[in-house]
Formats: sequence, structure tokens, C-alpha cells
Amino acid sequence: MRQMIKLIGLVSICVTSTTATCVLADDWPQWNGRNRDGKSADTGLLAAWPANGPKLAWKATGFGKGYSTISVAGDRVYTMGDKADAGWLMAASADDGKILWSTKVGAPGAPGVPGYDFPGPRSSAAVDGNLVFAMDAWGELICVNAADGTEQWRSNLRKDLGGTPPTWGYSESPLVDGGQVVVTPGGKKGALAAFNERTGELIWQSKEFTDLAQYSSIVPAEIGGTHQYVQLTSASVGGISAKDGSLLWKAPRQGNVAVIPTPLVAGNEIYVTSGYGAGCNLFKVTSTDGKFSAKQVYANHVMVNHHGGIVRVGEYIYGYSDDKGLTCQNARTGQALWAEKAKVKKGSVSCADGKLYCREEDSGTVILVDADSAGYTEKGRFNQPERSQEKAWSHPVIANGKLYLRDQDLLLCYDIKAAP
Repeated sequence: MRQMIKLIGLVSICVTSTTATCVLADDWPQWNGRNRDGKSADTGLLAAWPANGPKLAWKATGFGKGYSTISVAGDRVYTMGDKADAGWLMAASADDGKILWSTKVGAPGAPGVPGYDFPGPRSSAAVDGNLVFAMDAWGELICVNAADGTEQWRSNLRKDLGGTPPTWGYSESPLVDGGQVVVTPGGKKGALAAFNERTGELIWQSKEFTDLAQYSSIVPAEIGGTHQYVQLTSASVGGISAKDGSLLWKAPRQGNVAVIPTPLVAGNEIYVTSGYGAGCNLFKVTSTDGKFSAKQVYANHVMVNHHGGIVRVGEYIYGYSDDKGLTCQNARTGQALWAEKAKVKKGSVSCADGKLYCREEDSGTVILVDADSAGYTEKGRFNQPERSQEKAWSHPVIANGKLYLRDQDLLLCYDIKAAP
């Protein structure tokens, strides 16, 4: 059985066992963690790993094909995967990885169809109380009951909202915020759209913001006393009112080929990066008499992040920069502080308890590194067992003393809690 839940860890909604389990402070209930910043609230973790890595708590199979990163809420983990007949949303026990239920989302990947012949979904589920939300590459958005996977409602971004998917299909993960589910259909009817999370009723679509969808996921922000949603596209970065979908501010920012990483928001500072030579930008958003404006602070190529993501720890940004390696950058000035290419290959990064958890996309090797602006200090590494032939694009997830790694059909759970 899972370790006893401490009362001080309880946050958000706590419901009965007939619907869902309690959501804890150290959970990872959606894409990129509770705050969509790639950071876990977990503490008391191993400061260094043994020679062969941390202890494997369990491994499980049956999750199908796909790059969906897992989400953790209470005593369950959620993910998505393609099987021969369909694409599925699944819930599994956090104790042993046993699949508890599976709900059909939509069609699986389509070999021979440009953009859709990758194996499985790319987005991650979002959990809010007794509801779970997920979206596949075809734009099929569903809401299910967390207890048993019973479908509550669904919508299709293309058919219902006039959405225009990007080249490789929809890859963003839905945001659940303030009683609404927000996604990016893209296109002339409105780039962003918000649904009532309980009923599926369309609340608004951002008619003033009509950029085409890319692969980045929406981030909530509180700027100038206004709750808003920040999204990055190939043409711009913008802030949309959470209340009615109106455009609050927009700054031009040219992306190339595919714009993927999730923006980082720190107060009124918006940091974005993308690959294919686009680089990184910092914007400062201000409000005067209720009118917003965005001013670019810097633009450079210190961070050129393809899709492994970035994290901000204090005043510093960490992530893999193409052709440079794992990079540390001053968030406010844009200055490069250090880069390590020889010891860390291209991949994703998450953060917990002052450490970076790096996962190489080719080898699947996981590396523990100090989140330290003074320089690169490695604290351990290990090679994932039973490695598939596909890219290790699912990001590492840290929750409740565990490290989770998804590799297509396989899910691995490692015990990374330090001894008391």
C-alpha cells in the first residue's frame, strides 16, 4: 500500500472514494506539474543516486503506443495511448501500475497520413477533483469520471470549433482552470476556447486572437489584477482574458517549423523559447488604466529548445539548447551562464527539490543534476531497462517520492524518497 497521506499535504478538492481520491500538494495532476512550470513541490528526495540509479518500485505494461506524459493525482496515475482499435485514456494504480479503467478517446494514429503516423497521442491528461480531461492528436477532447472512466462529455476542436490543427496534429494538453477547460483549436473562429468543465458547454472562443494552433500548452497568469491565459504560436505570444476570451495583449514573435515548449510565467514576465533556430525571448507585460502592453526585454539564441521543455528556478532558466547542451541562463538578462553538451544529450527536463531530472530522448538515460547557476554538477544517472525503439519524449514526472518514466507501452516507477 501507498505510504500514509499526511494531512498537511492535502490541497484543492478532496472527495469520497466513490468518485476520486484526494489531490495532494506533491501530486502532478496535469501537464508540466501543478503550476505548469515543470517543477514538483516534492521535497526530502535523494540528493544523489546510487551507482545503478534509484530503486525500481514497480513496472507495468499495457499503456499502448504514445508520447503522453503521465499525470498523478492521489493514488492514481493517468495517461493516454494507442492500441490497435483506438486511442485510450487510462487510469492506473500508483501502488503497482495496474490499469483500473480505460476509456476510448478516438481514432489511433494513422500510418501513411502525414502528421498522424506517429505512434499514439502526445498530450497529457488533466485531473480536477472527480473529473479527468484528455485530448488526442485529432482534436477529440473528452471529460470522464475519475472513479471509473465514464464519459461525461466530449467535443472535437475541428468539427465543433472550426479548428485548424498543426502539421503533426494537436499535441497540447488541456488546461483546467477556474471551472473551465481551455484548449487551442487555432484558426479564424478563435485560437483559444473555453468549456464549462462540468457540462462541456462552450463558454467563449477568442475571436480577436486567431493565430493558427501550434504545439505549446496554455499557461494561466495573474497580471495587472486580471486573470488570463498565455499562449505561444508561430506568429506571436498573447494574453487572453480568462473571463470572456478577449485579447488583452499580443506581441509578435516568429517561430519556425514547430513551436512546442510551454511558456514560463513569473509575475508579469513571460519567457518563451522554441527550436529550429528561433531562440528565446523575454517579454514584460504591464497594465495602465486597464490597458495591457507587452515589451520585449531581450531576444537571443542562448536557449533554442526544441521540445524538451525548460524550467525556471529562482532567477535562472534550465533546459537543453540545440547545439549547446544542457544550459543555464539568467532569466532576467538572457545571459548564458554555463552549458554542458558532452555529459547530457538532447532531451527533456523536470525539477524537484533543487535538482534537475534530465531524460535523454535517444538513449532514455536519466540524469540527476544540481539546479545551480554556478556550474554543472551531476548527482547520478541510470539507463532505463526494457528501452523501446521510439524516442523517449515523455517527460520525467516527480510526485510523492516517486519518479515516473513512460516509454510507450511501459511505465516505470522509481522510489526517490530519502531515508528519514
